Amino acid sequence: MSEEILINVTPRETRVALVENGMLQEVHVERASRRGYVGNIYKGKVSRVMPGMQAAFVEIGLDRAAFLHASDIVRPTAPLPEDGGEAPPGAPLPTPPINELLRDGQEIIVQVVKDPIGTKGARLTTHLSIPSRYLVLLPYSKVLGVSVRIEDESERQRLKELLVELTSGQAEPAANDPAPPAARHGVPEPPDVALLPPPRALAAGLTPRPLVAALSAAARGDPEVGWPQAGPPPITNPANAQPRLAGLAQPAAPLAAPGSAAAPALRPVPAPVDRFGYIVRTNAEGQPREALAEDIAYLGRLWSVVQENIARASVGERVYEDLNLPLRALRDLMRPSVESVRIDSRETLERALDFVRRFMPELVDRVEHYPGERPIFDLYGVEDEIQKALRKEVPLKSGGHLVIDQTEAMTTIDVNTGAFLGSRNLEETVFRTNLEAAQAAARQLRLRNLGGIVIVDFIDMADEEHRRQVLRQLHKAMARDRAKATVYDMSALGLVEMTRKRTTESLARQLCEPCPTCSGRGILKTAETVTYEIFREITRAVRQFEAKQLLVLAAPQVVNRILEEDSAAVAELEEFIGKTIRFQPEEHYSQEQYDVVLL
Repeated sequence: MSEEILINVTPRETRVALVENGMLQEVHVERASRRGYVGNIYKGKVSRVMPGMQAAFVEIGLDRAAFLHASDIVRPTAPLPEDGGEAPPGAPLPTPPINELLRDGQEIIVQVVKDPIGTKGARLTTHLSIPSRYLVLLPYSKVLGVSVRIEDESERQRLKELLVELTSGQAEPAANDPAPPAARHGVPEPPDVALLPPPRALAAGLTPRPLVAALSAAARGDPEVGWPQAGPPPITNPANAQPRLAGLAQPAAPLAAPGSAAAPALRPVPAPVDRFGYIVRTNAEGQPREALAEDIAYLGRLWSVVQENIARASVGERVYEDLNLPLRALRDLMRPSVESVRIDSRETLERALDFVRRFMPELVDRVEHYPGERPIFDLYGVEDEIQKALRKEVPLKSGGHLVIDQTEAMTTIDVNTGAFLGSRNLEETVFRTNLEAAQAAARQLRLRNLGGIVIVDFIDMADEEHRRQVLRQLHKAMARDRAKATVYDMSALGLVEMTRKRTTESLARQLCEPCPTCSGRGILKTAETVTYEIFREITRAVRQFEAKQLLVLAAPQVVNRILEEDSAAVAELEEFIGKTIRFQPEEHYSQEQYDVVLL
């Protein structure tokens, strides 16, 4: 498969497109006025504990308070049973009431796992995760796990044995290799976790603190490296600071009553010290022992620096942040199948080359400048595809089409044969349309970044084998998606239920806003409906107030209809109320807007 990454940079907006075999598959947009927060770690303060929701709202310096559920708060693991049996490694205790875990005004270290979406604030967890190229460090877990996306059992066993060997005396391997701990701890599962650059700089002689300082400089755009500004800088590390985690690195102690003076400033959690948990990421498949060992050393030292930052932070300060979009795209999307990365900004190109030389030197020859006068997104047809991705209807090559509706609760995809008539019989026509629709639906979910609950309404098929083939095609198409997705069996009505994990706003909600004319409904009252509403309002007004005549202000199309098609009704209404009615068109009124003025 041929893949290309296109990076378009303008002064206030950066866009990244992933093109596979000439077809746009993903679009990422970042604007200077609004960056994402996923993966960032903050020192926050609990603003309100909600026992009825088993959750709390936490102030972390964003526009809206963020949401923290009780299940996302670190708690001690279960003790061994009294009968001598073994407790599941890393098994948490039952979730206690939220008011036993947190209190109003309490300071707490949290990580963002989901950006603010719509009217909802960011989603938080206290299960911090620090990723590298091949591993994810879970400071408050003792479990070792391997990503479920690595399917080869012998490779899973090899990686697990390597991890056990490298962390001997640190973490406890998971029994029977359960689902990745990140999924259970409320942090993104690989490959959804934000990725730090590979620790190759360690081999080049950089000590961990200068390396982290370089990454922080990259994220905030310090002049010496020339990387773009991206909000307030993270806290720098004092040379003489002792690695510690205020209130978090201490052994867990019983909590004082919520709200009491004895309650700790920060929520106590199991001390990480030298007992870390790790997840082996998908891209560790086939990697040698040395690569994992380097990652473990890198993550341990990076965690010490993060501890120093946390110890010095004030409430609402960011202590760890992700890179900006161009560098994040290189970090997350670069793989052997990517043939080229084309960047239309020389300044961004230099930053990208600097980044790749440090962390991915074997791929540096694939990063190149696009010098053409024609915009790079126009050359590859990306602009047209973005415009199509904002429409409800998606045409299929066969003549059928999809209708995609995104609502607050779920996204629905309806499959229609449209102009496709087929060549044999109805069943064959339906089957061909559904096969094409399965692949198109998976691409649209990825391109539009649609998540949550998704319902795909395929055309009914009588043949059971056809149903299985369509479902297999959907599974195959969704397997290329980096976001975690779960597809369920097709129902008797031809409906396929699925879920897709999303941590940021959909493409449409990033680029668009609700229509001010219809208030986001997508429909307007007809001119006829508004006409009759005006007649009822006139009758209501003359019964309540005295007036010699009435003036109606309305949209031109409504006034024209009243004067042309309902002139007889107006005459009857004037006779009924005994007053004269004048109509005045207002160009700036929407079709549903009108005013009845008593004169």
